Amino acid sequence: MNNSKELNIDNYLDSHYIHRSNWLRAAVLGANDGILSISSIAIGVAAASDTRDAIVLATLAGLVAGALSMAAGEYVSVSSQTDVEKSDIEREKKELAEMPEAELSILAQIYQKRGLQRETALQVAKELTAHDALGTHIRDELGINEISQANPLQAALASGAAFIFGGILPLLVTLFFPVLNMEYYLYGLAIIFLIILGTIAAKTGGSNVFKAISRITFWGTIAMGLTALVGHLFGVNIS
Repeated sequence: MNNSKELNIDNYLDSHYIHRSNWLRAAVLGANDGILSISSIAIGVAAASDTRDAIVLATLAGLVAGALSMAAGEYVSVSSQTDVEKSDIEREKKELAEMPEAELSILAQIYQKRGLQRETALQVAKELTAHDALGTHIRDELGINEISQANPLQAALASGAAFIFGGILPLLVTLFFPVLNMEYYLYGLAIIFLIILGTIAAKTGGSNVFKAISRITFWGTIAMGLTALVGHLFGVNIS
């Protein structure tokens, strides 16, 4: 095969959807939570109030608090995962220094379980260990790689920014749509926003669009419906 036509392995691997999983998960979670949480807050207040100021104030407060909470929560949770990964890597360094033969045997057994013959597995383990012992054990023994490795700051920024983006949409509804029956406007437009989000997420991640839309609208409807019910049941007139 000519060199000009040879497949570039880095470009090929980067083209797979799995490489988008970390930031896509955080972004979709943030945007979905922003649309759903802020719409639910606005619907609940709108169901118990006939003044725009109360609805807008509650929605804006929820947007600010939700974005900060989302970013902080994502940072803390992913940082905890990072701490576990670092601890395991340090342990692996120590084991490689203290018992390299045992670690080589473990690596060979891993490759055997994946389908290689014993001799082949041992040869592969030796060659990979000679090339990058720690990197090989991190990837094949611990299951940590550049795709799955946690990035707390990236996850926090993606979640927080996506929450704000999602939450601004229902906020605009509370600002510009009629107060009368606003909960119905919020619900209808929130479903449209969720459908758009589900479509974008499915297209970006290469998954089934119909499943993504069905999942996101079903749970969104339940969340907003229950919130509206709470507002009606308590029936506190906020003015």
